[in-house]
Amino acid sequence: MSVEQPVPTGIVPEARRDPMPPALLGVILFVASECVFFAALFGAYFTVRAQAPVWPPPGIEEGLKAWPLPTIATSFLILSSFTMQAAIFAIRRGDQRTMMRLLKITLLLGAVFLGMQGYDYATLGFSIHDTVYGTTFFTMTGFHGAHVAGGLVFIYLMLARGWSGQLTRDNHYALEGAAIYWHFVDIVWIGLFTTLYIVK
Repeated sequence: MSVEQPVPTGIVPEARRDPMPPALLGVILFVASECVFFAALFGAYFTVRAQAPVWPPPGIEEGLKAWPLPTIATSFLILSSFTMQAAIFAIRRGDQRTMMRLLKITLLLGAVFLGMQGYDYATLGFSIHDTVYGTTFFTMTGFHGAHVAGGLVFIYLMLARGWSGQLTRDNHYALEGAAIYWHFVDIVWIGLFTTLYIVK
């Protein structure tokens, strides 16, 4: 019969850490794969740009104005990343009411961003068929917009789980996964905005 050895005085036993849930690990791996995808798009853009004698092509420059619409839309998306993280901090404290309020604000800010991007598309003055620039511009921003739409669905599902009481201080890994994805969407857009509207 084995006898459990006592812990020496003054030594605190090492805290046992819970393993990462498979769902959260899945989100992290998915985001990593999407990083590779967007890196390929950026690589294609800079390759085409380096080979072009004039960039952007004639007739494109007039439509690419960073101010005011794209900049304001970018500000909304960046702000939504802060509200999402604040929702995480709230649920970690067990404050479900604040978490729900912040998730609603995040959802609204993301939806406003998509609406403003759609309006920007309508006023650019060029389309996906206008030169290789139009193709790369709409491909990169369009795929990002699709990811934002997917993120909004993700956030809505978190709201639904919050309404049913499934998100708690001890069990909110799904919301952590949603936050990781949303921050990724935010960071990618900062890169796109800088590349397409500022650096050009």
